[in-house]
Amino acid sequence: MKVVIAIDSFKGCCTTSEAADAVERGLRYYRDDIQTVKVPIADGGEGTVDTLVKALKGKYIEVDVLDPLGRKIKTKYGILPGNIAVIEMAEASGLTLISREEYNPLTTTTYGTGQLIKDALDRKCSTIYVGLGGSATNDAGVGMAQALGVSFMDGNNQEIGFGGGELNKINSIDTTNLDNRLKDTEIILLSDVTNPLCGPNGASVVYGPQKGANTATIKLLDRNLRFFGEMVKRQFSIDVFKMPGSGAAGGLAAGFFIFCNAESYSGVERIIDLIDLERHLPNADIVITGEGRIDSQTVNGKVPVGVARKAKKYGIPVIAIVGSIGEGAESVYSHGVDGIVDIVSEPISLEKALDEGISLIEKTTERTMRIWDIGARKEFIKNFY
Repeated sequence: MKVVIAIDSFKGCCTTSEAADAVERGLRYYRDDIQTVKVPIADGGEGTVDTLVKALKGKYIEVDVLDPLGRKIKTKYGILPGNIAVIEMAEASGLTLISREEYNPLTTTTYGTGQLIKDALDRKCSTIYVGLGGSATNDAGVGMAQALGVSFMDGNNQEIGFGGGELNKINSIDTTNLDNRLKDTEIILLSDVTNPLCGPNGASVVYGPQKGANTATIKLLDRNLRFFGEMVKRQFSIDVFKMPGSGAAGGLAAGFFIFCNAESYSGVERIIDLIDLERHLPNADIVITGEGRIDSQTVNGKVPVGVARKAKKYGIPVIAIVGSIGEGAESVYSHGVDGIVDIVSEPISLEKALDEGISLIEKTTERTMRIWDIGARKEFIKNFY
């Protein structure tokens, strides 16, 4: 029996590699002669750099940058064969870098992400992939652009400060010192977000609350993003409001579109192609995928559905092992996922579920395979006779 394991990380519990290892151990508890193929995978969010560096035998680069609150930290990105950089904005500008008490999209900045881009340019990378998941910011990528040489001047001809709360102070935008190397560099955004920059479905309204914004702050941030967009439209004749996905990462995507001529792609689809998942699928008996939580949003570019679509080309059954099942999860059935199994089988606290997550994945995998095997044997007997 051949089983392909292509599972995403369980946020706050385990990485992609740790989850895959747990599934493999669960398979061994069931049968020790199973052929397993573990394929590191991500969707542009947490784990993207590790996934691509491991799968494509790249290397890590350590860099000193500013975190979302402007403090100096050491972080990393990857360089793949062919001098291709892969960056997670969350490594420099993500929520995991600050405490919950520090969440404040009025002041958090994407400056550190711009520093990562600059370091990749210094290393002569001609293609740069940027994963946009996990942002702590709502500054429309202004901080990123500042790190790359753009000046955003207020009415007193002074550079504005960091954060989404500063955007309404912009009086002029000067791109004279924008890093000239960007003209010859392909910037590819990896994202599953299609939200516009502002409005009811925009960056501030939809994602602001998880970054610490209350109702009043959300309204202010949304107004500031609109102000910024109108400023860009007047000065550069670029209508960022019409660009799908410009609201990703608190509008960081908009900043990349405007100043770096970036293009955006489905993160999971691009990563699946880069790692060539498809070559592992012929002759597979089952594919095991999954993520921390499966719900109605999973069909919008998340790992389980991306994996399932490839597996269905070969008629391979797909099981998703997940941390929790949310509203609308059944929508994945029409996208190639055959079954969903929750690792929590009894009432349990979130803290305990996270602490014991790896063990729960192992046990759930074993139980799932034993049930699946009953069906497989019945089908064999039916066909045999």
